[in-house]
Amino acid sequence: MENYFNYFTEIEEHFQRHRSSTLLLSTLDWALIETWKDAGIPLEAVLRGIDSTFERHAKRPARTRKINGLAFCSQEVLSAAEDMKEATVGTGRPSSSAKGIDTAEIAMFLLENAKRLEAASLPESPTASPHAVAADTARVLRELAQRLSAGPDSNLEDLERRLTVLEEKLFAVLHAAAPDELLLQVRTAADRELAPYRRKMPAAQIEQLHKQFVNKRLLEEHGLPRLSLFYM
Repeated sequence: MENYFNYFTEIEEHFQRHRSSTLLLSTLDWALIETWKDAGIPLEAVLRGIDSTFERHAKRPARTRKINGLAFCSQEVLSAAEDMKEATVGTGRPSSSAKGIDTAEIAMFLLENAKRLEAASLPESPTASPHAVAADTARVLRELAQRLSAGPDSNLEDLERRLTVLEEKLFAVLHAAAPDELLLQVRTAADRELAPYRRKMPAAQIEQLHKQFVNKRLLEEHGLPRLSLFYM
């Protein structure tokens, strides 16, 4: 994993600059960025892919349809990632430079998320207790923030892995406690949003997008934060 955590923000701002607007990214857009991040696609490759998509679109004789979402850029992003991978074979160095991050900011981010978890109104079921998981997650976040404040030399990659585990537990309990009607509604929305892109993306990517779309909507439903440092 690259040692920087402004991945999401830079992609959002770069896309908006090309659109010459403050068009808000959709749930699908954010899920797609997450699949790129999870796949280890460098930020530079994503930005290049966005550039290429808009350049190709500008050259078309009839541009009746605007590029309204990042999914339009998916193929160019994957192509740029492959090109960068081939270009760096044998160089012994990563394709992008690492960017530092202030540990005080991370500690604040963890504490703010702990507060949101503690304040959230969550469902309960006979087999799952999101409230208990959220409370335990908040406790761990506070402990991690305290360690960061005491020792600023903490390994951020280890911290990110720990946050990923906490988030996966939260996703699991939210799925288990969610009413069937809510899950049906969210999955239907995911199917509808992904329908135009099923022929343009690999099946594995579509499946991952669907999963992340549903997870993000469940968090939004209960006002819960993303825990990853990529969402700072």
